[in-house]
Amino acid sequence: MRNVVVFASALAMSATGALSSETTMGGGGFDLQAALERGHELYSEIAICATCHGMEGEGSIGPALNVDGVMPTDILYQLQTNPQMAGIDELMAPITPEDLIALSVYIRDLSGMETDAGAQEELRFSALGAMKGLQAVETFNLSAREKAIQEIETWQSVLDGWERKAKEGPIKHTYEMKLVEKFEPAEPKFTPEPGKTYWYENTGITTSLFGPADGPKGADSSQVVVGDAETKEVIASYKLPRHLRGEVHTTAATPDGKHLYIIGALPEGGAQEKISLETPATLMKVDALTLQPVESYDIGGRIHHAQLFRDKYMLVDTFARNPDGLDVFLMDPDTNEILGGVRDEDLGGTTYTSWTDNESIYILMQPSGYAPSAISGYRAGMMYYSGDLVAMRPFWVAKLNPDTWEVEAEYPYPGYRGNWITIDSSSEFMYVPAGAGSIVSKISLETGEKVWSSATGIGPYGATLNADETQLWVSDKGEMAGMFGRTVTVLNAETGRHIDTLFSAYQVDHILLSPNGKEMWATSNGEGKIYVWDAETRELLNKIDMPEDGDAHGLVWVHYDEEGNSRTVRDQGNFHNGIHPAKGMPLTN
Repeated sequence: MRNVVVFASALAMSATGALSSETTMGGGGFDLQAALERGHELYSEIAICATCHGMEGEGSIGPALNVDGVMPTDILYQLQTNPQMAGIDELMAPITPEDLIALSVYIRDLSGMETDAGAQEELRFSALGAMKGLQAVETFNLSAREKAIQEIETWQSVLDGWERKAKEGPIKHTYEMKLVEKFEPAEPKFTPEPGKTYWYENTGITTSLFGPADGPKGADSSQVVVGDAETKEVIASYKLPRHLRGEVHTTAATPDGKHLYIIGALPEGGAQEKISLETPATLMKVDALTLQPVESYDIGGRIHHAQLFRDKYMLVDTFARNPDGLDVFLMDPDTNEILGGVRDEDLGGTTYTSWTDNESIYILMQPSGYAPSAISGYRAGMMYYSGDLVAMRPFWVAKLNPDTWEVEAEYPYPGYRGNWITIDSSSEFMYVPAGAGSIVSKISLETGEKVWSSATGIGPYGATLNADETQLWVSDKGEMAGMFGRTVTVLNAETGRHIDTLFSAYQVDHILLSPNGKEMWATSNGEGKIYVWDAETRELLNKIDMPEDGDAHGLVWVHYDEEGNSRTVRDQGNFHNGIHPAKGMPLTN
C-alpha cells in the first residue's frame, strides 16, 4: 500500500455528471441480444434498478416500469432530477448512449414490447438527444475567484491534489502518568449475577436545554450509572462530589470489566465551576461494583474518547493536552503506564478522535487554524453552517501502525469534520459521518476509494452497523448546527440508499449495536436518556431515563459468565473478548 492513499474512483464522474465524450453512437448494426444482456446487467447489478422497481419491473418502493416503454431521455432525466435516484448516475458512470439504449431495450422487453427497426431508430434518436441536451452548457463571464473555485470544487480535485500531511517514519512519543489521588475503598452498589450482562453509563450536567417539559431536575455533578442489559432498567448510580466532576465525554472499561474510566477534575484539584474542553483534566479509574473512584491520574491532557485495543490496552484520545502531552495514546490498564502516543504536530493537523479495528489505529484529522487544538474543526463547522465559511480545507483519516508508530496511509473523505469511524468486521471499509456536511461516506481501506456518499439528518455524529452489516445506522445529533438534531438515519450499507428515518431524542451522539446483535442503543446528551430500538424491525423498545436527567456519553457492556467472571464485551469502539455478532459470535445470554 502506498504511504498516502488517494486513489480515484474508477466510476468517478465530472461535477456536471456529463456523458462520456469518448463514447459515440456509431453507425454499425444494432445487436439486440447484446443490448438485452447489457440492459439486464445494468438493471439488476450495476445501477440496481431492481431494488426499487422490482426484478420484473413490477414496482416496489419505486413505480412499475413494465407497463410502457421507457426512452433514454426519460432515464437520463430521472437520473439528473429525481432525488430518490441520487447516486445511481455514479454507479453507471461514465453514462453512455449505448447504456441508456440497453436499459430502454431491457425495460421494453419486461413490458412485452418488441424492439423492431423503427424502435431502434427512435431509441438512437432519444439517446443522442439526451447526450446533446446534457452536454449543452451555457458559458458566462467568470470572476477570478469563481475560476479558482472551479479548479478545486470537485471531490476528484481533492484526491488529485492530495499531499501527505504526516511526517515520515516513527512518530512515537511518551508521557509518564502521575497518580493524583487515591480514594478509600467503598461498599458495592450492586451484586452482579452469574450469566448476566450489565451496561454502564457516565452522565454529566448539560441537559438543561432539552430536559423534560416540566423542567430538568438539574444534575449538579457527574454520575456513574449501571443497569441490567436485559430489562433495560437502572440498577444503581453514584454521584461524584462536585470537586471531582469533569466534562463527560466517554465511558470506557478495562478488559476484565472490573474498572471503568471516566473524565475527572482538573489535575491540580478543585471544583470546575466552568468546565472547558480546552483545559487538561484527570483520568479517573472507577470500581465497577462500588461505582466510586479508586484512583485519578494526570495523563497530560483531557480525555475525549477511550476504548479497548486488542482486548488488552486502552486507546485514548484527548481534547486538550499539555505541551509535553499526547493527542492519541495507548495505555496499559494493568500497569497504569502509557506505552506510546502521537502528537498533532507530527500528524500534520489537529486530531479529533480515534478508532481501531484492533490492528491499526485510525485518527480523524482536521485542518488547524480555525480554533485552538481539537476545537478547530468544530469552530469551522459552525462557521460553515452559519454561512461565514463557504469552503474549508479537506479533512482526512490517518492510519497509524501501533507497532512501528508510523502513519501508513491517509484517507481524505468527502464533507467536513468527521465525527466517528465505523469499520466493518473484515476491515475492508470504513464509514465516516461528516457533521458539517450532513453526509456519511463509505471508504475502501485498501485503496482509499470513495464507494459512496449519502445524505443523513442534520449534523451526524455516531454510526454503527447492524449484525449482518447490511445497514448503517447514523445518529443525527445536530453537531455544529445548534445541537437540535432529533433523528436516526438508516442506510443500505452496500449502496448508501436511504432505508428509514427514526424519531429520537435531542442530541443523540453515540449509537451502538448491542452485544446480542438484536438492539440499537443510543445515548442522548440533550435529554439525559438512552433510546433502544429493535435492530430488525426498527421499533423503539425503551427509553431509559438517566438519574437527574444527566447527559449520557458513551456506553459499555460487561458480561459475567456462569462462574461469575467478568469481561467487557462491547464499548464505543468495538466488540471484545470473543463477542462479535457480525462474525457469528453474539452474546447469547
